[in-house]
Parts: sequence; C-alpha cells; structure tokens
Amino acid sequence: MNHIAPGRNAGVYSYDDIDRRFVAERVEQFRAQVERRLSGELTEDEFKPLRLMNGLYLQLHAYMLRIAVPYGVLTARQLRKLAEIGRKYDKGYGHFTTRQNLQFNWIKLEDTPAILHELAEVDMHALQTSGNCVRNVTTDQFVGAARDEVVDGRVYAEILRQWTTLHPEFTFLPRKFKIAIMGSDADRAAIRVHDVGVFAKRNERGEVGFTFYVGGGLGRSPFIGKLIRDWVPEEDFVAYLEAILRVYNQYGRRDNIYKARIKILVHELGQEKFTQEVEEEFARLRGPKYRLAPEVVDEIRRRFGGPAYETLTDEPESFQAAKAANPDFARWVAVNVLAHKVPGYAAATISLKPAGGIPGDATSEQMELIADLADAHSFGELRVSHAQNLVLAHVRQDELFTLWTALEANGLGTPNAGLIGDIIACPGLDYCALANARSIPLAQAISARFADPARQQTIGELGIKISGCINACGHHHVGAIGILGVDKKGEEFYQITVGGDPTLTTAIGDILGPAVTADETVDAIEAIVEVYLSNRHDGERFIDTLKRVGHGPFKERVYAAH
Repeated sequence: MNHIAPGRNAGVYSYDDIDRRFVAERVEQFRAQVERRLSGELTEDEFKPLRLMNGLYLQLHAYMLRIAVPYGVLTARQLRKLAEIGRKYDKGYGHFTTRQNLQFNWIKLEDTPAILHELAEVDMHALQTSGNCVRNVTTDQFVGAARDEVVDGRVYAEILRQWTTLHPEFTFLPRKFKIAIMGSDADRAAIRVHDVGVFAKRNERGEVGFTFYVGGGLGRSPFIGKLIRDWVPEEDFVAYLEAILRVYNQYGRRDNIYKARIKILVHELGQEKFTQEVEEEFARLRGPKYRLAPEVVDEIRRRFGGPAYETLTDEPESFQAAKAANPDFARWVAVNVLAHKVPGYAAATISLKPAGGIPGDATSEQMELIADLADAHSFGELRVSHAQNLVLAHVRQDELFTLWTALEANGLGTPNAGLIGDIIACPGLDYCALANARSIPLAQAISARFADPARQQTIGELGIKISGCINACGHHHVGAIGILGVDKKGEEFYQITVGGDPTLTTAIGDILGPAVTADETVDAIEAIVEVYLSNRHDGERFIDTLKRVGHGPFKERVYAAH
C-alpha cells in the first residue's frame, strides 16, 4: 500500500487504484473465509485468526467489527458511510475508541463481507485493527492544525502505516503492538503508555528528529515507556523502528500471553540491555535500504495537501460579539476550542459525552449531521480523538457560532472537553466478554452528577477514566481519577485510583482504598472533588493539589463512613 494519490479532501490521504485493488482482493478473500465458516468447513478455532486479521471480534452478544481510521483522520464522505453502515447493519450507532477507530458492536457474521465491501468504496477497511501486528498508529487529534505544533505527525504516521501494512516480519508478533506520535510539547497522544512512543521535534537547525520511548503500556502490569534514544534523525526513522521491532520479535515471549508485550521484555532485560540490543540491530540496518529520503517525506507531505485557508485576523468582531451576547457559547469556546496555527481559524472539539450519555457513542443521524458540518465548516475533514470525541480542525472563528448553534440544537454542544464530564470509558461488561464490571452505566451516572457546565468549568481540568477489567482499555491507570471494575463473588465493585497522568510527565495512579459499589463510587467522586476544591490554590489543577496535600485528605473523606 505504497502508492497513494493526493487526497481529495484537505489533509486526508486518498488511495489510488493499486490500494483499492488490494483492499478489494482482501474483501473477497474474507468473503470466501466467512462462507467456509458458515458452512461448517472451518471451525471457530480455525476461523478466529482469519477474522481477527480483518478486525472482527466475537463479543458477549454479537460480533464486533473495528474499523481503521488511520491516525484518526477521516473525511465527511467516510463518516457518512459509517453512519449508513450503522443504520443498515448495526443498531443505528457506532462507538469511537481510544485508538481513534470506530467499532460496531452488533454485527452479524454473514453481513461482514458486505460491510467491508461498502467500506472499501470509500477507501476504508479493518486491516490490522486486531491481531498480533502493528495496530492503528495514533497521534494528536489536532495534528496539522494546533498552534503549538512543531512537527506534523500525520506525515510520519502515514509513513508507518505504509511500512507496517502486511510487513512480512511484523504480521505475527508475540503480541499486539501500538505506536503513538506527538509533535508538540503538549502531549495529547499519551505516547509514554504505548509500546513505542515517538516525540517528534526539531533541533536548533530546524531539522526533524525523534525521541523514542519504548515499553509503555497499561493493562495487568502498567509500565511507563523508557527513553532509549533522545535523537534519531529523520532519515533513520524507519530503520530505528525496524530495529526495535526486530529485537521484540526475536526476544518477546510467545509462551505466555500475559508476558508477551514489549513492556515485559524491556522490564526483564532492563533498559540498558534492551537499548544495547536495539542499537546493535540499528547499526546493522542503517544504510541506503532503510534510509528515509527527504524527497519521500516531502512527497508524502505534499500529498496531504492543505486547506485553502483565507487571510483572516484573529478574534474578529463578530466572534467577540457572539461570545459577549451568549454566555453558553462563550463557555463552549473556552472549553472546546483550541488555538489554530492559522490566524482567524480554530479547532473545535465535538463532545460525544453529553450529561448521562455513553462516552464515544454517536448515532447515525449525529454522524451525518457532523459530516455535513465538516463539509460546511472544516474543508470536509474530521478527526477522532483518543478521548473518544470528534474534532473539526479548521473552522473559521467567525463561523464558530453558527457551528455551535447547530451542535447545540442536536445535543452535541456539551462544553466539557478535558473536564470531569469528558469521561473515557471502555464498553465494559455490557459488551466485552473479558470485563468484570460495567463501565458505561457508571460513566453515565458520574456525568449526570456533574452535569452542570458551570460547575464543570469551576472544577477545571480533571480526567476520569474507567475500565471494566484489568486489561485497562479505558486507560484508568493514567486518569487523574481512575476507576477499575472488579468482581467480588459475582458482584460488581470499583477500585479508585488518583494521580494518574497521560502526558509526557506520565504517572500511574495510586489506589486510594478498598473497592466500593457503583453507587458508592459516584459519591466517592463527589467527595474527592469537594476535598480538591476546599484545598486548591488559585489556578491549581486537581493533580497539582493532590501532589501538594497528599492522598490523606481524599482517602479520609471517601472512606469516612466505612
């Protein structure tokens, strides 16, 4: 998949005929495999690795199909197709995930080939969204737009997409493998809790290079990625990643699924020994064959194109007047809008977390509306964030009020990005066969308790992350407040952690005390917030107050009645 033509939409890569033929062939191949499974020619054990290579999971109640959204960027046309599939083959909605993908949770096996065929019509697929391969490479949801961006991560994420697709050595790794890239100091991609986290930057001469963190990950054994190289020149970007994956492929455990991730290998070998192995492999690989030539990077960057920005000024009078006249709009701008690199534009987060709603879910009607708004206000381009929201990355400031009015009228104008109502939650026991407890009802109850937008803004930055089991798909370990569902003799309980941090100053949260029931968990979050507000200094975030006063006051309040 290395022959991709310039994108039709601003900032979006488009496939050419070679790519389309490849995807179409894979669809027909899987169609034949499904027919063999339905006829009984293939057993479930024989079929499982085949379906996983095409993003199809068997969940509690039905099959789940995970759709790839490379580095979280998609077009309005593609979103409309997802809406159509949701209405036609699912229950009228889809679920956006922390991997910047989309999942359909109520799929029939016999419908899967038709769904993949329809996805292929809009240059989408489900390849490498599951299995022991390099999964969807993620990056900042504001990539290519944020004012604080130093390097456009889309370019290098696309290079990785092309390099890893059906890579002969890395299709059957010891375990799944996740890479994240961030191109600004404000880490919005959680790079240090990935198998490989890449921090793209520039040196004093303006040259692009990369810092590599390896061995991060959450789940049963959470680890923070270790720095193994501070500067890898752009030309060695692919070679260095190849070296890392070769070392992992050679030494990674295949006899124990719980010890198969690269984080365990880095931990057991030690940072120094692992780095030595990578450097030795890198020295063997480095050279013309693996050199990432500047002209290749330039061509990929060119093929992303760019929005036809107009020459505007920041904070136009109409925008200021709209904020002054409408406090609700002003609050939404303050919370959900990010400064753009181009004067007069902004990046707007569309929250998929209404009070009492299911985090990350969007109905087919909502997807179609957002697609229309993307065409009208953001050059037909959208982003999926790892916080399970959508983003319109290139909105004129003088059109923000019109955009917000349409969102607000359709239940999509919630001003909670980064606040306590912006909860990340896995599907939990409502869908997942691995879960111990439900995540969704708890997220709904917490967001309903903190529904007041003014109160959320007063509380300020405070991320809650919920996982229904130790696999940590809700990233609870790095939540300022993390919640883990556990099973106690057939009853659902929740363990609370505090102090997690997903940014470059990554921290794993500490357990506050014994697990509590769902109702007690909601009250516990209330108590934690009250302690924070009564102890914080002016402008102090929750995580800063926690570091200053310690866990004691929070633990005492939460468990006072126990």
